[in-house]
Amino acid sequence: MSIISQALIKEVDHRLFEESLPRILECLDKLNNEQVWWRPNETSNSIGNLVLHLCGNVRQWIGTGLGNLPDQRKRQTEFDERRMIDKETLKNELVNTMSMARDIISKVKENEFLQMRPVQTFEETGLTIMIHVTEHFSYHTGQIAYITKMLTDKALGFYEGIPLE
Repeated sequence: MSIISQALIKEVDHRLFEESLPRILECLDKLNNEQVWWRPNETSNSIGNLVLHLCGNVRQWIGTGLGNLPDQRKRQTEFDERRMIDKETLKNELVNTMSMARDIISKVKENEFLQMRPVQTFEETGLTIMIHVTEHFSYHTGQIAYITKMLTDKALGFYEGIPLE
């Protein structure tokens, strides 16, 4: 595998598994179940809905798009869920989904990066699938962090102890 392909996989791994996933798990740890399912209004998503949505997106784009698993996603149900699913259950589903994704990503062959494949209603390459999932996961991680800060009135400290100046 070329150095560019290795760098891509390493960066996707870093952004998803060393950055975003731990941040979401940390946010869930700071909240109770009611807070995880709080929503400011009926047209906005709760953190619980966002976690279900991330699981669905990763299973569809990585599992189906890269891993050739059957597509069983029912996207709208991720947003429609109103039961208060326990946060530990959500965390387990997210960790298991991401474990599946990491396994698939680690096995992508270099010639598959430019191969076109159907995912959702689109035709994507392996490269665009990994970019999409990374940016999509990061986007919703930011929403989850914002809601957590709003509900707890506390800084999350993601960069605590790291000199950024």
